[in-house]
Amino acid sequence: MVQKAKILLVDDRPENLLALEAILSALDQTLVRASSGEEALKALLTDDFAVILLDVQMPGMDGFETAAHIKRRERTRDIPIIFLTAINHGPHHTFRGYAAGAVDYISKPFDPWVLRAKVSVFVELYMKNCQLREQAALLRLQLEGGGKATPGDAKEPAGLLAELSARLAAVEEQAEALSKQLDDESADAAAVATAAHLERKLTGLRRALDALEPGTGTGAPSVPSQN
Repeated sequence: MVQKAKILLVDDRPENLLALEAILSALDQTLVRASSGEEALKALLTDDFAVILLDVQMPGMDGFETAAHIKRRERTRDIPIIFLTAINHGPHHTFRGYAAGAVDYISKPFDPWVLRAKVSVFVELYMKNCQLREQAALLRLQLEGGGKATPGDAKEPAGLLAELSARLAAVEEQAEALSKQLDDESADAAAVATAAHLERKLTGLRRALDALEPGTGTGAPSVPSQN
């Protein structure tokens, strides 16, 4: 079951928060309200967010100051921030927003479709990153033998290594065939250099995979010729 991403909405006016929720509800993600910069920072202490929609003009801690605090924290510095503002003081004002760490800057009243489309991009990136981290953690756990596999669960480390080795071998064969074809056709230098670079990358992957084999890595498939 895919977990929903969280989107932080920061604005001191309840009607603006309500409007944002109405626009973004179609994304079917978890929308979290914050009515001040302080409240936003508190929410960021415990939850992970895909993107932050941050109003610039707020009493007390404004959007620029809030963004500065967000970017100083290691936990939150990489969360994309979209600034929302009802006023436009020109290029200097916009530059200040980007300097504070914003990835985008939208003036009110904004186009609901455009805002929804922009937010959806960051949500998708966040979900992809979460999937990659989960897969990497699972692979690391399996390779280190950190847990016993259960029926229907992920493959045992040895079986996983064998599958990865077989897939890599197929790519190695294709790369070797490509190199031979380029030699036969006397292809241009750029194409030959690209093929050679690909083979070097594959060699590095094969060595890394060999190192994961129990004991020595001598039992792994041989590396294709680099000629």
